[in-house]
Amino acid sequence: MEHSNTIILDKKQIAHKIKRIAYQVYETNVEEEEVIIAGIQNNGFEFAKKLKKAVESVSPLHVTLCEVIIDKKKPTNPIRTSLEPSEYTNKSLLLVDDVLHSGTTLIYGVKHFLEVPLKQFKTAVLVDRNHKKYPVKADFKGISLSTSLNENISVIFEKNNDRAILE
Repeated sequence: MEHSNTIILDKKQIAHKIKRIAYQVYETNVEEEEVIIAGIQNNGFEFAKKLKKAVESVSPLHVTLCEVIIDKKKPTNPIRTSLEPSEYTNKSLLLVDDVLHSGTTLIYGVKHFLEVPLKQFKTAVLVDRNHKKYPVKADFKGISLSTSLNENISVIFEKNNDRAILE
């Protein structure tokens, strides 16, 4: 069987998914003045930056970005964030990543944020692969795909060429 990359989301589709998620974020935070969008480093944080811009364009919400640094090879290692816990305590927080594969990264990210009281806690991913090792779900997702275990989904954020591919 020949292996080739299949584009599952192109730039326009990704922009549409981000805008739809932005509206969902606003709907669940309509009573709030501020929401923290915490993006898991690298692509999750890139997704968070795009989502911040979209949420601010469709709502009066003030969005504060937070970068979440997780060792994906050893997720039990201490997790670091670009904000101090006092900056997100008792606030509405959205943890985002680009792809939900096994759920490992997301569940350890969730665990980290559960150590401080939050007003509301939601999760968002651009692509949900439906192959979870842990009982974690994304509250907001761009697309759900049932893939085989040997297939991989990559999200590539490039200037004027964002895309999600099935490898």
